[in-house]
Amino acid sequence: MAAAPTVMEAAPPSKMAHTPLLSVLVPVYNEEENLADLGKEITAALKGIDFEAVLVDDGSSDRSFDEILKLSKADPRFKAVRLGTNFGQTAAMAAGIAHANGKLIACLDSDLQNDARDIPLLMKKLDEGYDVVSGWRKDRQDKMLTRRLPSMAANAVISKVTGVELHDYGCTLKLYRAEYLKPLRLYGEMHRFIPAFAGFMGARITEVAVNHRARTRGKSKYGLMRTFKVVLDLLTVKFLDAYLSKPNYVFGGGGIAMLLLSGLLGAFTLYKKFALGVFVKDQPLFHVSVFCGMVGVQLLLMGLLAEILVRIYYETRGRQSYFVRETVNL
Repeated sequence: MAAAPTVMEAAPPSKMAHTPLLSVLVPVYNEEENLADLGKEITAALKGIDFEAVLVDDGSSDRSFDEILKLSKADPRFKAVRLGTNFGQTAAMAAGIAHANGKLIACLDSDLQNDARDIPLLMKKLDEGYDVVSGWRKDRQDKMLTRRLPSMAANAVISKVTGVELHDYGCTLKLYRAEYLKPLRLYGEMHRFIPAFAGFMGARITEVAVNHRARTRGKSKYGLMRTFKVVLDLLTVKFLDAYLSKPNYVFGGGGIAMLLLSGLLGAFTLYKKFALGVFVKDQPLFHVSVFCGMVGVQLLLMGLLAEILVRIYYETRGRQSYFVRETVNL
């Protein structure tokens, strides 16, 4: 029996329905100056590889979409998706994932700071048995104080909380097997956590040092406020990972803790009343005890409601609480 083709040596596409080996997903927002060169770089870097490039215009206010149309008219492998307004990078990536047809999906920035020539390098690494290969901007060409230091801190925290250790969550240049991206539902600013979500499904993840270039045209769309958004999103990611299918562990656990605290404070109040003769009305801890008891009961009830909602969520959407990597003889 012949061996299955590797990533770099894929079987020829079917004549009935063409499924490219690789989809290059590029979110675009006000990058008209860079798109012509980006198209040339992608074409040159992926010579000999069966690919499509899905460029998603995220409500650009300049001529970015016109430049995307030029690329698509010159080469049918370039596909255009235009969003109604600026929904953000996560929404643009979600739209690109939905329209990508490749067995592999590579994500790439449109500002030319990522190097498209690194994509074949990621593909070779994927052939070693991985499901996700993340780019690592080891020699990042950005300002230290406003970009690199906050990024280093965020990467360390994200790795610790999610258990998926990467040096560079913020690097857009990543390569995924499509089956780990298609089931995802991305909201808010969750695009930077895609490797963590894939890791939650059991994906085998590695990273490769990639080339990073200084921006020469256009303006950066990121600032320091992004760091605070990362912290808030990280709380959501942790909850989705550890407690989505068992929310009562969070709410119920907190409720039990509050009830225990209430009982201890109440017992201390009674001790002071009968042993020391201090009237309850003169003890502020009694009011704290009542408050903790009320909060504890509410948390327990919230946990039960959350459990019911989770079951409704899975049943009405026809979704499962697990992800199947592969099957045999089915």
